[in-house]
Amino acid sequence: MTAPTELAWFKSSHSGTQGDSCVEVAVAGRAVHVRDSKDVSRSALSVGREGWGRFVSFASEK
Repeated sequence: MTAPTELAWFKSSHSGTQGDSCVEVAVAGRAVHVRDSKDVSRSALSVGREGWGRFVSFASEK
């Protein structure tokens, strides 16, 4: 598994310019990693791609 610090992190295009309330996402292998952009030293949340897809579909409906 790829270490979270070696991943290519990105923020949503909907993130504000202040950078104070964002999450960052990185995709690697069969997992999607999510972290708080304000504190990147904390552990990232890792979920399978299928679970991430279900989450995004659910969030898009709201």
